[in-house]
Amino acid sequence: MIEVTDIRKRFGDLEVLKGVSLRVARGEVVSVVGASGAGKTTLLQILGTLSRPDAGRVLIDGADPFALGDRALSQFRNERIGFVFQFHHLLPEFTAFENVCIPGFIGRRPRPEVERRADELLALLGLSGRRDHKPGQLSGGEQQRVAIARALINSPAVLLADEPSGNLDSHNRDEIHRLFFELRDKLGQTVVIVTHDEGLAAMADRRIVMSDGKIL
Repeated sequence: MIEVTDIRKRFGDLEVLKGVSLRVARGEVVSVVGASGAGKTTLLQILGTLSRPDAGRVLIDGADPFALGDRALSQFRNERIGFVFQFHHLLPEFTAFENVCIPGFIGRRPRPEVERRADELLALLGLSGRRDHKPGQLSGGEQQRVAIARALINSPAVLLADEPSGNLDSHNRDEIHRLFFELRDKLGQTVVIVTHDEGLAAMADRRIVMSDGKIL
């Protein structure tokens, strides 16, 4: 599903990634841990095609996204990669349902198909009763589940999560942790999670430790 070979990334004089290689299998939940500055978020940004590596190769579902032009790369990102962040980044003027639909509409998928899928995902995540609520009317855990539904609307090849429970209380944190594994079991979803939460990291199928720009 994901194959990364000897990727390197530098910001000015600082080499952040120093020849990172890894593979993630389809349907695998992988956690990436390490101290601040280890290179975790930079790696996730490259996997998400938000940043280009200076060297090395990235394959996602058999495709090399960085061989694409800018427009094709944006389309690839919209269709094949889902993102979940620590802060939900929901649009406050739209309902939960509308927030979930947005990436599908951006991808120019048929409206009935997008709306049907949004309702299915909200039901899967236990949010049918909150469908028409705006983010300000939802709890932190509910907002994060809406953000996860939004990330899944285009049935991405991989779901990337950056500190997905870092802004939640313990109850909602545990719910979000369980949810990633339910998505793997029910949808066969491939998930890569950058986290400082050792409990979540330990639950993953595989725990990858980074230090000083390398995988240990």
